[in-house]
Amino acid sequence: MAAAAFRRAWSIWVVSVAVTATSLAYTLLRPLSAKLAAIGGSTADGVVVVVFIGAFSTVGALLAWKRPENPIGWLLSATGLACAVGVFGVFLAHFPRTVTLAEWLGCMYLVGFGLCVFVVLLFPAGHLPSRRWRPVAWAAGAGLAGWVLGCAFAPTIITYSPSVRNPVGAAGSAGDVFKVVAVGGGVLVAAAGLAAVLSLAFRYRRAGTTERAQLKWLVYAAAVIVVASLAAIPVASNNLQNAISSGAVALVPVAIGIAVLRYRLYDIDRIISRTLAYAIVTGLLVGVYAGLVLLATQVLRVHTPVAVAASTLAAAALFNPVRRRVQNAVDRRFNRARYDADQTVAAFAARLKDAVDLDSIRDDLAGVIDQALEPSHISVWVSHRD
Repeated sequence: MAAAAFRRAWSIWVVSVAVTATSLAYTLLRPLSAKLAAIGGSTADGVVVVVFIGAFSTVGALLAWKRPENPIGWLLSATGLACAVGVFGVFLAHFPRTVTLAEWLGCMYLVGFGLCVFVVLLFPAGHLPSRRWRPVAWAAGAGLAGWVLGCAFAPTIITYSPSVRNPVGAAGSAGDVFKVVAVGGGVLVAAAGLAAVLSLAFRYRRAGTTERAQLKWLVYAAAVIVVASLAAIPVASNNLQNAISSGAVALVPVAIGIAVLRYRLYDIDRIISRTLAYAIVTGLLVGVYAGLVLLATQVLRVHTPVAVAASTLAAAALFNPVRRRVQNAVDRRFNRARYDADQTVAAFAARLKDAVDLDSIRDDLAGVIDQALEPSHISVWVSHRD
């Protein structure tokens, strides 16, 4: 069973990576003409696609191998494979007889994103949260089927602009029906995706400690994507925007892999608290730095290099004190278990200064460890030496 899962999982990975690498490498060596440039996109778009397919295919293969009974790994692999098929269209666009097929394969990108709806619905255990979410899964499946069917027989290729005639498309009113089916399928997939995201909130309220930590990993990755996308808006460089976006998107399969495999699962509270703390500290220090520079240059009329140097030194001096205060405040809210453990250990250290009885110290130590770490068993070994 494990050997068969290994072969299937990594075979899909090899196909996805090989198709993507071959298509993009051939395009770099022989760029598409200006007329077909929209199919291949820019070099930066290619980087995003490589990161996306590489992340989803690799994590999917790993999960499918290690957890073959959980469909999430196979869905991630299928997502990477669907997007790789879309990239294969870029390769086909180099040959005149297959240009139309290349344009048609653009619909596979949405198929890959549609599969992510099932990933969110089944996350993390591999089954729906309850029976009432079955209509959402059916809607996502119907939307994907409608999108592929509509794109296949619409009178024009929907994924390509300006419009290009579909050689196998239906004519007349039948063609219009297929066009509506394709658009309706895309809308249905988007609606199912929104419902799947909302299901995370309902599951979090009823989840146990382990499942909550798993859900936090996925929500954290989604939050990073949103913040990265907003931060990339004012950036003038398209290459930098694509780098930020691709790096953020790659966190989603990584977070899913950590959650399903439960590798360092409970580090998520620490990661969230550290992220928030450093974001707050950075914002505060940037504000202090800007305020000091404006005060020195505009009000006190201090020479600009001197003002900048003084402001930099002041911000650097404030970093550690501000970070400690902010970190404690954030830990009290987002990393409560670690905060309580730190407080328990600090209190024990204070009591230890005045303790002289070995038996009381041993009992106190065992109690502190039980309260802070909650182990299944505690043993204290004391060496009796003359």
